Amino acid sequence: MRIAFLTAPEGVEQVELTDPWKAVSDAGHQPVLVSTKPGHIQAFNHLDKADTFPVDAVVDQVGAESFDGLVLPGGVANPDFLRMDERAVGFVRSFFQQGRPVAAICHAPWILVEADVVRGRTLTSWPSLRTDITNAGGTWVDEQVRLDQGQNKLITSRKPDDLKAFGEAILTEFGGQER
Repeated sequence: MRIAFLTAPEGVEQVELTDPWKAVSDAGHQPVLVSTKPGHIQAFNHLDKADTFPVDAVVDQVGAESFDGLVLPGGVANPDFLRMDERAVGFVRSFFQQGRPVAAICHAPWILVEADVVRGRTLTSWPSLRTDITNAGGTWVDEQVRLDQGQNKLITSRKPDDLKAFGEAILTEFGGQER
């Protein structure tokens, strides 16, 4: 499987990028770092700068059809930057339009709200997104991992403590996706 990991140039929570990335890679699949700008992204450990990672592809140079699934890591700033970029929002929306699986953790569902793809879906997130998800027509639940099978598989998790279960769900549900 070829899995896109979409992040802004800065603000992604490092462990929410690296743990699912490692799970995908260790399972023999190909993770691809997609961002809105070429070069490197700057990850964070909460509010402190962490490592940088090389960008593999720029969001307007690839499409959902090039991937078997999409992972949206969190961090407070990362999805906030992404939801302000029309190309990133369109990239995310295209996975839903094409019925491809998407996984989002922590604050990442903000970009799902912006892409208008949560209406009628049940998902989880960092608790502060509850009102945003509800106002966008979704149902928010407080669960470690939530799988919603609407027009595509949507996997969501709340926080870094959920990463093990989140990674396992990605491998199980993305692997079972029909192309």
